[in-house]
Amino acid sequence: MRRYLIVANQTLAAGALLGEVRRLHETAPSTFHVLVPASHPSDHAWADGQVLAIAQRRLERCLAMLAERGIEADGEVGDASPIDAIRDVLARGERFDAIVLSTLRPGVSRWLKLDAVSRIRGMGIPVIHVVGEAEPADV
Repeated sequence: MRRYLIVANQTLAAGALLGEVRRLHETAPSTFHVLVPASHPSDHAWADGQVLAIAQRRLERCLAMLAERGIEADGEVGDASPIDAIRDVLARGERFDAIVLSTLRPGVSRWLKLDAVSRIRGMGIPVIHVVGEAEPADV
């Protein structure tokens, strides 16, 4: 069985990400671990507790959507930095066939400005990059 790490925050419920997860699941039996970095949105001034609560709600919503589609998944909220959040998961000895990284489009995505795709590829795990639309911050 294949195991994938999904890394997303604002684009967690985007159709592009869900479509890619469905495609991977239909290609081969798979399980997924959803990692939501608790990143502060650039257009809002949220307290850390609010950011964590939003990330947790997004995670729960994503896991429910995957379960409705018969896709086995678990997940967690992680460090605000997607790079550090991934390192934390990998440091526990978790093994993945690939990382599915979902970002906002170029020019808007802070993760892309941090060169997240290349930096994650440097961890030695294949990266599938998906570009999606942001969901509201209060979700």
